[in-house]
Amino acid sequence: MSTRRQANNDGDIVARLARGDGAAWESFVSRYSPVIYAAVYKILSKGRFGQPDIADVAQDVFVRLCKNDFRLVRRYEPERASLSTWLTVVATSTALDFVRRKRAIQVPLDDAPQEVGAVDPVEPQDRLAIPGGLLSPRQALVMELIFERDMDVAEAAQLLGVDRQTIRSTQHKALVKLRKHFGASDPPGEG
Repeated sequence: MSTRRQANNDGDIVARLARGDGAAWESFVSRYSPVIYAAVYKILSKGRFGQPDIADVAQDVFVRLCKNDFRLVRRYEPERASLSTWLTVVATSTALDFVRRKRAIQVPLDDAPQEVGAVDPVEPQDRLAIPGGLLSPRQALVMELIFERDMDVAEAAQLLGVDRQTIRSTQHKALVKLRKHFGASDPPGEG
C-alpha cells in the first residue's frame, strides 16, 4: 500500500473512532493489538515483568486511547507518521511509565530499615512573604494549590479544569520567578 494511501486509511479509521463507530473499534483492536503488544513486550520483557504485566499494560494502552472520548486518538496526525508508528510510541511510553511506577515502589515501607524513613525534626519557619505582583494570579493560585493545600499536579489540574502539563508549566514559571527574585538578594546575615 502506498504511503499516501496508508495515511488516508489511518486518518479514516481515526475519524471513525472519534465518531464512536463500534465497528471501527473492533477493526482497530484486531488490526493494531499485535503492534501494541509487541511494543509493550519489547520494553517489559527486558525486566522482571511477566506475561500478566505485559497483558495489563497492553490493555492500559487501549484504555488510554479510549479515555476522554478518544482524546489521544484525535491528536494523531497521519501526515507525521503511520498509525502503527504512532501507536508504538504510545505503547512504549505507557510501558515505560509502568516500569517507572514499579521501580518507585520496590520495597514495602514495612520492610525498609527505620533509618530510611527517619527525618530530622525541623522547626517551623515564618511564612515566606512574596511581593504582590511578582507572580501572575494564575501562578499564585497554582502555587497555593500545590504548596499550601498540598495538592498534586493531577488534583490541581482537575480542580482548575486544565491539562496537567499546564499546571506543571505554570508552577515552573512561578518557581523561576521566585528563584530569580529571592536569589538576587543576599541571605540575611550575609553580604
